[in-house]
Amino acid sequence: MLRRGALALLVPLRRHSAMATPPDRRFVVELAGSELVHFSLSDDDDNNNNRAPPRSFPPRPGRCYSFCLPAAGSPRERVRAARLHRLLQRRLSQEQPFGAGSAALALLSYSPHREAALERGFLVRDERRAPETERSVEELLRHLLPAPVHLAVYEVAEGGEVRCALWRLDGAAQGRQLVRRARVVAEEEPALHPAVAHLLDDAVFRSRGAARMVLEECTSLIPEAKAVLDLVDQCPQHPKKGDFPVIVIEGLDATGKTTLTQAVKDSLNAALLKSPPPSVSQWRKIFDDEPTLIRRAFYALTNYILASEIAKASSKSPVIIDRYWHSTAAYAVATEISGKVQNLPPLHHEVYHWPEDLLKPDVVLLLTVSPEERIRRLQGRGMEKTEEETELEANTFFRQKVEESYRRMENPTCQPVDASPSREEVLKAVLHLVKKQCRLP
Repeated sequence: MLRRGALALLVPLRRHSAMATPPDRRFVVELAGSELVHFSLSDDDDNNNNRAPPRSFPPRPGRCYSFCLPAAGSPRERVRAARLHRLLQRRLSQEQPFGAGSAALALLSYSPHREAALERGFLVRDERRAPETERSVEELLRHLLPAPVHLAVYEVAEGGEVRCALWRLDGAAQGRQLVRRARVVAEEEPALHPAVAHLLDDAVFRSRGAARMVLEECTSLIPEAKAVLDLVDQCPQHPKKGDFPVIVIEGLDATGKTTLTQAVKDSLNAALLKSPPPSVSQWRKIFDDEPTLIRRAFYALTNYILASEIAKASSKSPVIIDRYWHSTAAYAVATEISGKVQNLPPLHHEVYHWPEDLLKPDVVLLLTVSPEERIRRLQGRGMEKTEEETELEANTFFRQKVEESYRRMENPTCQPVDASPSREEVLKAVLHLVKKQCRLP
C-alpha cells in the first residue's frame, strides 16, 4: 500500500516519460567492493560484435533488472524526482521486496556527449532467477513510476554473451511491449565520473540563492523548510567578518572536535559556534531523512545562517567553529560519486572552492586519526548514528572519499592536524598553528 505522499510525487513527473534507450546511452553500476562497471547496449548488426561483455554482470545463472527515473530540469521537478528516487531506494533496501538472493544496486545512465542527460536508477541482481522477482519489480515500477516505464532484463546467453531485453510497461495495465533486444558490452571508464558534472547546485551549492531555490520547492512537502527559509531571510546577504580571527575545526566524528573546540575556546577566550547552529539543529533529523538534493540544500543554508552569527561574534572576540562549509561539501561529494577515491573530481575542480557569497574563515584545521582509533572512540560514545556515520564505519571507500575531499578543498585549504596524541599535545599543536597564522589580541 502506497502512502498518499508517495502518490503525490508522481504527478509533476508524468509529462517527462522515460524514453527507450538511445544509441549513445551508457550505464555505470557499483558492485561489491566499490567496483564500477561501465556498459552499453549494442545492436547485433553494429560494429561492436567483438566487444567483451561487462565483468561480474549479471550473476550466473541469475538475471538482472534495471530501470531509471526520467531526468528532471526545473527545481520543482528535481525535488520531486529526488524524493521519488529516495522512496524507491527505501522500498528496495529496507523492505527487500524481492526476497533472498537479490540485491538492489545504484545505477547511473548517462551520455558521453550530453552532460544534462544524467538519469538515476537501480539495478536489481537476482541470483536465483526467480519468477517472483520479475513480477515484484514490475509491480513496484507500475505503482511508483510515471508511465511509460522501461524495464531492462539482462541474462547470460550461451558462450558467455550478455543479452538485454528492453520492455515498455504502461501504467497499471498488466501488458508489456518489447522495445529492443541487444547485446550488453563493456565500456571504457570515462575521464570523469558521470556525476561530476552534476555536483554543483545538485549536491554542493555554490551560492545562497541556488540552495534557496531548492528549499522553496519543499515548503509544501516539508513544513520545516519554510521555517528555515524565514531564518535565512533574516540574515544579511553579505555579512562582514569582524576584526578577530575565525577558526574552523573540521574532521570525521570521533576525531576529537568537541573536546578540542572547547579547549581552544577556553585558551583564546573565544566564542564557540557550531554548524548547524542551534536555531536550526532541531530539524536535522527531518532533513537527514531526505534525499541528497534537499539535505544538502538545508545544510548549505544553515551555513549562511551561521555566517551571520560569525560576523557578529567576530567583532567582539576570536571565534571557534565546530564544522562549517567544508563538511557540507566533503560529505556531499563522497556520497554522490560512486566507486573509489580515484573517481572523485580532480584537484582544483570548482566543487572544492569556497562559495564567493559565504563568509570565509581565517584558518581551517582538519583533525585526523587512524581508522582503528576512530572506531575505538566511537564504540565508547554510545550515541545515535546518522546514516552517513553508519556508512563511514561500514564502507572504507566512503570514508576515504570524505577524507580526500577534505584534503582537496581550496581557498581556504584544510590544514591536517594529527589528533592521535594526548589532548594536551593536540591543543598545543593547534594553538601553535592558529597563533602562527592569525593576529591575536
